[in-house]
Amino acid sequence: MALINDNFTKLPGSYLFSDIARKVSEFKTANPQSDIIRLGIGDVTKPLPPSVIKAMHKAVDEMADASTFRGYGPEQGYDFLVNTILENDYKAYGLDIATDEIFVSDGSKSDTGNIGDILGLDNIVAITDPVYPVYVDTNVMAGRAGDLQANGKWSKIVYLPCTAENDFVPSLPTEKVDIVYLCYPNNPTGTTLTRDQLKVWVDYAIQNKVLILFDSAYEAYITESDVPHSIYEIEGAKEVAIEFRSFSKTAGFTGTRCAYTVIPKTVMGYTQSGEKVSFNKLWNRRHTTKFNGVPYIIQRAAEACYSLEGKKEVKATVDYYLNNAKIIREGLSAQGLKVYGGINSPYIWVKTPNDMTSWQFFDYLLHDLNVVGTPGVGFGPSGEGYLRLTAFGSLENTKEAVSRLKNISI
Repeated sequence: MALINDNFTKLPGSYLFSDIARKVSEFKTANPQSDIIRLGIGDVTKPLPPSVIKAMHKAVDEMADASTFRGYGPEQGYDFLVNTILENDYKAYGLDIATDEIFVSDGSKSDTGNIGDILGLDNIVAITDPVYPVYVDTNVMAGRAGDLQANGKWSKIVYLPCTAENDFVPSLPTEKVDIVYLCYPNNPTGTTLTRDQLKVWVDYAIQNKVLILFDSAYEAYITESDVPHSIYEIEGAKEVAIEFRSFSKTAGFTGTRCAYTVIPKTVMGYTQSGEKVSFNKLWNRRHTTKFNGVPYIIQRAAEACYSLEGKKEVKATVDYYLNNAKIIREGLSAQGLKVYGGINSPYIWVKTPNDMTSWQFFDYLLHDLNVVGTPGVGFGPSGEGYLRLTAFGSLENTKEAVSRLKNISI
């Protein structure tokens, strides 16, 4: 008799974005003539940059020639990509990261979920709330979350509320925790932390032997000078932080899949007896056992993002989405709605009007204005009363959506 992992049965019946897709599909079936604009799920719409496509074509040709064909590559990533990442994302900022501290993967979603493989089940996990659902769900799957309570919180997870009342800046935990997830610029709120605010967290982690899992997937959207591009800009972070980066929302790799995780060899975990163990060593063992590496063609494509032309093209894509964010932010603000984010991020976090719940506002926008957002409560209890909109649509659809949103009458 094959027993299941009972923790999976504790998860809600479906993933947040599956619920949204179902609701939209049902509405579309009942209203086939409706012109729905989707500003909900954070998938990109701009095509891959020309430099990326050119590099992919060249790599495909190489795979057709026996003299340049590539089979299994290094699981941690080819040197040409690892060294390019190192030079452009770390050395360019004066940061001392080693090549064997960078692990190329198929996505930050994968890595932020899989990182739990090297973390003990007795760890107490803290999350900012609202939060990217993967952080919570993967800890539920592993058995670190406890049970889902009536208030929407998991019994063993420590929640750090981020709302307008505290300017979306999480307070340090007042109870013992071992692991903290931080995502900045933040998904879903679109807000971020200044260098001084992030230093508070690094100092806390050092003093309390806490591991910070820092999701920096939206780093390319930072526009303000006082917002760090990497947690390693903060002194001491190399002792306590693991950083996750992605090509998905910057160069459009949502369908081609490439990302990387940085684990300095100085970040230590502990055995039950208190012996120090490098997380880098553990992750390398996990990575090489369970993963065969990102395809050569995709890694050449990622490398092209850092070429002179590639950088210009990626920046143009990011600027395009930031302009969409500005249009949404300013359009909703002009309506008198309370709006956050959209400055260092492609996400806009909107307070629902007239004390509507997140799902009530979602349903209103879908049924009355044919605009799809993401209910804030789907990201955690503190997301109730908010809705997330994304800037990843086309400029035309973004303008049309804002035009429709001007007709909100509730």
